[in-house]
Amino acid sequence: MNSRILSLAAAGLLLSTGTAQANEWTANIAASNNYIWRGLTQSVNEVAVSGGIDFTADNGFYAGTWVSNVSYAADDVYSYEHDLYAGFSGEAGGISYDLGYLYFNYDEEAEFDFGEVYGSIGFNAFTLGINILANTEAEEGLGQDFGFGKTTYTYADYATEIGNGVELGLHVGFHQGDFSEAFNGVPGDYADYNVSLSKDGFSFMITSTDLDDAGPDALDNDEVKFVVGYALDFAL
Repeated sequence: MNSRILSLAAAGLLLSTGTAQANEWTANIAASNNYIWRGLTQSVNEVAVSGGIDFTADNGFYAGTWVSNVSYAADDVYSYEHDLYAGFSGEAGGISYDLGYLYFNYDEEAEFDFGEVYGSIGFNAFTLGINILANTEAEEGLGQDFGFGKTTYTYADYATEIGNGVELGLHVGFHQGDFSEAFNGVPGDYADYNVSLSKDGFSFMITSTDLDDAGPDALDNDEVKFVVGYALDFAL
């Protein structure tokens, strides 16, 4: 399974899994000059360091955990995001698939833990997917609805090797629902898009959104961002 850290250098929460060949434990560590999730900084445009552990079974089942530092305002003390996820992935008739559940855990002060169910299908270099809000401990504000399915993230990705082991990635996503505004402080629904290049663990990404408002101070989520990172995967 590709590491959860790919969200630092590619398209946010895309848990892209291939067909497992055997029961296997792997781990990953990574660093980036910014933690970008669905087009939005999760580290106030500062450095993020992360790591995780994954298990894949020969029947397509996988599970894992991943952690990173996060911060959402210029005067915030650095906190953490800790994810737990499990699902099934595989391939049938030349079409790949991935279905699962992902839980986002934050520190007690945040009180914003939430979970999503997700699914994607892929054909050749293309992937289409959706993440659906399933549950959250966050309290709804006036007129807000954090019910199952009321917030979604849909996306399309294209990835291909362009030569000498360099992979080109293209991504577009759309985040809809009250929870996205409450969680990241962005006004209303929005789209994000990015272009990335990666090779041998190194990555470079140009990412932006269609937001007209930056949201909270110091986040600059309506600006173009440049992200560089390095990720390392290894067997346990």
